[in-house]
Amino acid sequence: MNITLEQAEKIIAAAKEKATAINTKMNIAVVDSGANLIAFARMDQAWLGSTDISIKKAKTAIFFGMNTGSIGELSQPGGPLFNIEHSNGGLISFPGGIPIKDESGKTIGAIGVSGSSVENDHEVAEAGVTALSVFA
Repeated sequence: MNITLEQAEKIIAAAKEKATAINTKMNIAVVDSGANLIAFARMDQAWLGSTDISIKKAKTAIFFGMNTGSIGELSQPGGPLFNIEHSNGGLISFPGGIPIKDESGKTIGAIGVSGSSVENDHEVAEAGVTALSVFA
């Protein structure tokens, strides 16, 4: 099963709300379980360069089924995934991408957020993912 457009739009709404609450502008992407873009929002005045980064964070999270920050830890020099960011047409290996699971724990998509510090990116992505359980 894949994430639905309705779910993706609710996730983006919650992520935008969190970004506004912490006074930042974000690019927010949601992909399905096949890494296909389902929904995207670029908040007014969000960095243009972060558009591609947010989409790649979502794809990275779905390709490997883990947070992009975790991939970053594994991809440091000498790590087991060193240079992985050069695969799959380019991956992003820093925080802001999180897999999205349904109520049974099955991965149905992923969110990618970019536009601020990696800590803020992750916080906004997490708010989006958390909102799904509220709306389910």
